[in-house]
Amino acid sequence: MLLGSLCPSVSGPASRDEPLQWDTASSFYTGWSHLTSDPHSLTMAPVPPGVRFLFTFNKDQWYRAFTFILTFLLYTSFHLSRKPISIVKSELHKNCSMASELATASGGGASQLPALTSLHTDMDCSWKPFDKNNYKQLLGAMDYSFLFAYAIGMYLSGIIGERLPIRLYLTVGMLCSGLFTCLFGLGYIYNIHSLAFYVSVQVANGLVQTTGWPSVVTCISNWFGKGRRGLVMGVWNSHTSVGNILGSLIAGSYVSSNWGMSFIVPGIIIAAMGVVCFLFLIEHPNDLKTMHAQSSSPVGRTACTGWSGVNGHKDMYLQFTQGSTKTYDHYENSVLYRKGGDEEPLLGRETAASGRVPLQQVVVVKSESEPSAISFMGALRIPGVIEFSLSLLFAKLVSYTFLFWLPLYITKAAHLDAKKAGDLSTLFDVGGIVGGILAGVISDKLGKRATTCAVMLLLAAPTLYGFSMISQFGLGPTVAMLLVCGGLVNGPYALITTAVSADLGTHKSLKGNARALSTVTAIIDGTGSVGAAVGPLLAGVLSAGGWDQVFYMLMTADFLALLFLLRLVKKELTSSKSRPISTVELKEH
Repeated sequence: MLLGSLCPSVSGPASRDEPLQWDTASSFYTGWSHLTSDPHSLTMAPVPPGVRFLFTFNKDQWYRAFTFILTFLLYTSFHLSRKPISIVKSELHKNCSMASELATASGGGASQLPALTSLHTDMDCSWKPFDKNNYKQLLGAMDYSFLFAYAIGMYLSGIIGERLPIRLYLTVGMLCSGLFTCLFGLGYIYNIHSLAFYVSVQVANGLVQTTGWPSVVTCISNWFGKGRRGLVMGVWNSHTSVGNILGSLIAGSYVSSNWGMSFIVPGIIIAAMGVVCFLFLIEHPNDLKTMHAQSSSPVGRTACTGWSGVNGHKDMYLQFTQGSTKTYDHYENSVLYRKGGDEEPLLGRETAASGRVPLQQVVVVKSESEPSAISFMGALRIPGVIEFSLSLLFAKLVSYTFLFWLPLYITKAAHLDAKKAGDLSTLFDVGGIVGGILAGVISDKLGKRATTCAVMLLLAAPTLYGFSMISQFGLGPTVAMLLVCGGLVNGPYALITTAVSADLGTHKSLKGNARALSTVTAIIDGTGSVGAAVGPLLAGVLSAGGWDQVFYMLMTADFLALLFLLRLVKKELTSSKSRPISTVELKEH
């Protein structure tokens, strides 16, 4: 029974303004309603089980889930804006061969043939300058311009990202990416036929999109420790496939009527998500501690921060002003410290918690032990970075060749229009979602990242050959093989770019220096992006001699990716200390 002023009178209805309190044992709110003697008074209904479930999560878990969802949506928008070019390719060069065949079949004199060919070229053929016989090379050059700029920019992006606030860096990148994606679509609206225009836009877009991956991987790794990292990041990395699927559906809905909108709509979406990033992204759990420390500072005193830390994160210093006297103290876990070469508590926990802080002059000196951002060569010396980087080069070559050329291949092999081919190509990404999650779960269970990747790469090569054969026998077999290929191709790619990158970025050789994560992520993904640039370019060249040559190239790349992992696989299999990563104590960053 509540006593004193907290207890409503039992002789009559209590005020409804009384605060209610949750009773965990009874699953009821306690307060005025059940204490009144009025038989006609309202009795509170039990709280629904779903709401009770939501209340089982603490504030930190809610922030963690929010960051997971937000970063998932942010990078979904990146891939959503990259996908339209692969859907629009079949529209940029459309039915030219059919027009030529129709002109030949129509017979007639030599004087009639040029006129008929010209008529169909104007009506049915491609968007200039992609109306020539070398259209595959031109389309491949557009892919290469984007991906080569992305690969070069990625090496710089990680180094820059370590030294700037992630939220601002990512916001600027997303706004610029939205601008350049829309510019490509405006080429249709303003009837632009200059190859230099489209290549320049692709180069610029490739550079600004490098802000995305190191930023979101660093952010999600700050919030999630090593426990079950493969599973968490396997689920989280499905944003790649979700973005590809949404990009295909959005671009496909406009491609036949106005392909410019296939770029403009995704461009607007990624720019809008950039605004959301600026408003809501929390880079690190320590940022919340800083905010709470500022809000809980004593009345009449102002709090400020000083000395930039990791990725713009700041140690908390309270600057108390009273008259002309200023005091600088380091605030951490409700204890005030003097900041110097060695930190010593200025106050006991009880005194600090009470808010009775004596004013005294304190000189603030930056700690000598504060870690600095790792160098490029220092990141390369981390064990496993070079092997996984080179493996990803070839694994990403295969994945991005499918990303940029699969819709066009389905159009030619299955004789479908651009929209249906784009919709069917999304099954490859659906398989990729399953493959990424499966790779994460298996590697967590076994504690062997390299071995998991190697097995999937070994199975992917013959599956690619099977897809090239079976896709000619109808829609049903094609659907099944797309799902299997997507899982085996994207599984290793997803695992290396997420869980492996996060593991290496927090490797024990770094001795707790968390400022290597963005650089390591950028090196691994940047090297992979070189393969992503080369793959579509080779596909454009080799497809002129038949699609079989493209698939032979993809199978060779898969075997090379496997080859670079063999040393790490041998080390994992022979190590007597190998154990499931899921048993490792959760490490908070």
